[in-house]
Order: sequence, then structure tokens, then C-alpha cells
Amino acid sequence: MEPIFVQNFEINDMVVDRFGRLKPSMLLLYAQTVATRHGELMEVGYDILNQRRLFWAVIRHRVQITRLPRHGETIRVETWPLPATRSSYPRSVIAYDEAGNECFRAISLWVLMDMDKRNMILPGKSGIVVSGSVRGNELALPGSLAPGRLVNRRERTVCYSDLDRNGHMNNTKYLEWIDDLMPSDFHRDHTLKEMTVCYLSEAWEGQKLDLHWDFLGEGIMQVDAYRENGEKPERIFSAKFAY
Repeated sequence: MEPIFVQNFEINDMVVDRFGRLKPSMLLLYAQTVATRHGELMEVGYDILNQRRLFWAVIRHRVQITRLPRHGETIRVETWPLPATRSSYPRSVIAYDEAGNECFRAISLWVLMDMDKRNMILPGKSGIVVSGSVRGNELALPGSLAPGRLVNRRERTVCYSDLDRNGHMNNTKYLEWIDDLMPSDFHRDHTLKEMTVCYLSEAWEGQKLDLHWDFLGEGIMQVDAYRENGEKPERIFSAKFAY
């Protein structure tokens, strides 16, 4: 099995915003797609893990964007796994345009989850081996995000179309919710340069999430999402965007 998996994607009407730029959510979708297909070729894909009642879940993303590809372009996306850590399986992604110029790069942390108990299985106890390599051009592993003092609030409910086949809200949907916090005029004048997203707990259909958000400095936006859980709200995801 090749240590690097490559796939081309055409930037069409379905993946761009109203200004013709690739949506940040679709950037993560491409990263997720190549990771999934490479996993299948490495015999650690969904169907094989499902036989053991396990599934992959991404818990953190870090992305640096040189430029967002535009409608009509074709990009080449490369991915490869890094050596597993004590708790997760890192994976790197780099995307290039047709001239060979880098568009964006990302690194993500994946964990194995028990499909029935919904708890994380450590790599050393999972029996799942992913052969990883270090090429030297990977981003640093993403760290955690501390909750911020964020003054703006908006409530949203997890709907059917937000779910993936694991039954929880898909990570790409979080980014669409974040994009919706700001109007078109903002997105016309601001292009995303970097983002870190931490997925802290699964969100289920019908749950109401309370989005807290604010700009912490020039072009730096943080979003923390909570749901009610007894006396203390539970943080579901956090994201920091740099425009």
C-alpha cells in the first residue's frame, strides 16, 4: 500500500460560496474523503471497522490556507498518516492547484470509537495498526482551545441533514454553522487564512446548541458551542478562525 494517497477534485457549483470560493466546510470534506478512501485501501475503512463495532471520529483539525480554490479549478489532494500517538492517529493533507502551487494544508487527529458504548479506544488497545510516516512538511499537531469570554449568542438545533452515517452531527456542518454567523458582506471582504477546530462531544439530532462567538482581536474569531447538561452547560465544539 502506497504511504501517500492522491485524489483530484473539481471545484464545482456544489462546493463554492456565493463568491465562487471553496467553502471551508468543503475543504474539510475533501480532507475527510481522502482519509476515508485511504483508510479503505489500508483495510481500516468503515466496513471493516464496523465488523468490530468500531468507527473513526475526528477530534481536532488545524488548517492553513494559502488561497481558497475557485470555481472551475481542479485541485490535487495528497494525504498520509503519521505514526500513532498514545491516544490518536494523526493524518496530514496538502492540496495543490493545477500549476503545482499549494492551496491549503491540514492536519487532523482521529480516534477509534466503540460504536455501542461511544467511548474512545486507545491505539495500543484497539488492535488496529496504521503504518505512518513523517515527510517533514506536516503542520504541528493541533492543540486544545480554551473556552473564551464571548458576548454574542445564537441557538441552533441539530437537524436530520446535519447527521452522518455514524448518527451524529458531521464535523463539516460545524463550519457551515460558523459561516452563517456572519453575513455575505463580511465574507466578501474577508477570506479565511487559518483555523483550528476541536470536537469535544457528539451532537445528536434534535439537540439545541448554544453558539457563543466573538472577535478576540483583528480578524480572529472564536466560537464555542454548548448544550444543556444538568446544572453546567457542556461544551460540544470550539473553533478559532483567522481572516
